[in-house]
Amino acid sequence: MTAGDKNNGDFEEFKGDIEAAERRVAGEIDPGARALVIAVAVFVLLLTFVLPHTGDAKGWDVLVGDDAAIRNGVALPSRVFIWLALVFSVGFSMLALLTRRWAVAWIALAGSTVASFTGLLAVWSRQTAPAHHPGPGIGLIIAWLAVIVLAFNWARAVWARTALQLAAEEERRRLTAQRQKKSLLDSLTDNTDNTDNTDDTDDTGDDTKGPEKG
Repeated sequence: MTAGDKNNGDFEEFKGDIEAAERRVAGEIDPGARALVIAVAVFVLLLTFVLPHTGDAKGWDVLVGDDAAIRNGVALPSRVFIWLALVFSVGFSMLALLTRRWAVAWIALAGSTVASFTGLLAVWSRQTAPAHHPGPGIGLIIAWLAVIVLAFNWARAVWARTALQLAAEEERRRLTAQRQKKSLLDSLTDNTDNTDNTDDTDDTGDDTKGPEKG
């Protein structure tokens, strides 16, 4: 067995473990200080469910569509926004903080981004509501801002993880190429040494047979 074959064997032996560890690390996020900001934003967003969304209709009233929401003329954009905020900005954000999974954080980002635009539409719909219907309440405004904060911070966390994944993949490819090049050079060196040894053996054999023939 040549040194190149030995190196290839050692590399292949640990290649599976290395790739498994890379996949496990690549699937995780480390929000760092953003975790505190996200947690505070989620807490504030939860508080908005007990604050006036419009008129005397609170966020919870808009969520379930009870008599208070109907009496204040809550439109579809407000209901869609409050459900998106609850499911993605609260639910998936808490799940992403607990599991630290990149995929869950990406879902929280996507949902919060959609909720941000829906929140803008909800505020606009309250501002353009008929005169006998109230405008946007403090709960709606704070909820919209909290969702924007969550979308921004999840975007930073997900993008940092994506950039790290790309860098790790590039580094892994570079190291793999270096190992393969080194293995190839070792194999060529071993083949050259074996050829030289064979030539030396043949020369020794010829020298030994020469006197006997004479």
